[in-house]
Amino acid sequence: MKILVIAEHDNQKLAPATAHALGAAKALGAAADVLVAGHGCRAVAEQAAKLEGVARVLLADSPALADLTAEALAAQALKIAKEYTHILVPATAFGKNVAPRIAALLDVAQISDIVKVIDADTFVRPIYAGNALATVRSGDPIKVITVRGTAFDAVGDGGNAPIEAIEAIAEPGPTKVVGREVTKSARPELTNARIIVSGGRGLGSAEKFHEVLEPLADKLGAAIGASRAAVDAGYAPNDYQVGQTGKIVAPELYVAIGISGAIQHLAGMKDSKVIVAINKDPEAPIFQVADYGLVADLFQAVPELTQKL
Repeated sequence: MKILVIAEHDNQKLAPATAHALGAAKALGAAADVLVAGHGCRAVAEQAAKLEGVARVLLADSPALADLTAEALAAQALKIAKEYTHILVPATAFGKNVAPRIAALLDVAQISDIVKVIDADTFVRPIYAGNALATVRSGDPIKVITVRGTAFDAVGDGGNAPIEAIEAIAEPGPTKVVGREVTKSARPELTNARIIVSGGRGLGSAEKFHEVLEPLADKLGAAIGASRAAVDAGYAPNDYQVGQTGKIVAPELYVAIGISGAIQHLAGMKDSKVIVAINKDPEAPIFQVADYGLVADLFQAVPELTQKL
C-alpha cells in the first residue's frame, strides 16, 4: 500500500483539512507522501513536513501551478499517480474540484466523502443527506478518495519528513483565473471553528440576523453560520451556509437559533460535539438532534443569553 495526500493550501499556508486527510491515511495504516503543488510554496511544504505520518513531501513548484486550478493540479498529480494505491484529497471545495478530474483521467471510480476506513479496499460514506451510511468496496488499482474532515482526527505536529523537489508541469492547461474574491473576516473560519452560532429563517431579516447573532458570537469568540433558508432569503452570504449544499462542520459547540432543522441542514452539523437549539416551535426537527433545547422567542432569549454571558 502506498498513499498520496494532495495538500490543500494557498501557496502560503497549509489548510487544516490536509491534517484531517492524513488522519484517514493513518486509519489505513501507512505513512503517506504529501504532494504540495503550487508556486512559491516552499513554506507550505515545510509545514506539511512537520505533520505526523508524513513519509515524504513532494514539492512541485511552477508558475503554471500558481492559480491552483483543478486542471493544473490534476495534471501534476497524474505525473506520479501510478506510483500509489490510494490518493486522498480533503472533501472541501478544493478537493471536490480536483479529485473527480484525477479519477476520470485515471479511469477509476471516485470514492466520495468517506467517514470511516474498514480496510484498504472498503470504506464507509454517508448517503441520503447523512441519514444512511453505505459501505463501499473498490477493486480499482488506484483509489481516489475524498475525506470528510469532521470524521477523522487531524494529525498533530511532530514529524520531520524530507522535502523532495519533483518535476513540475510547465503549462497551466486550458483555463486561467481572471479574478478572485476572497472573503475576509476577523471571526474564525467556519469549518475550523470550535464554536459556531448559526441562524435561520426565524430571524426574519438580514438586519435582525446580524443584530441578534453578532453580539452572542462576539461573546463566545464564535464563527457565524446560517441555514440555506436564511442564505436564500438574503440574510447572510453564501459562505455562511451550513448543510448538505454548504459547509460540513463539527465544532465543539453549535448554537442553532431560529433554525427548524431541515434534513439538509442537519447533514452539515449533526456531528457537532454539543448542539444547543433555540426555537419557538416545540416540534422543530432540530430538537431531535439537540443536546440542549430551549423553546422560546429567540428575540428575547438570545439577548438575555448574551447579557448573562
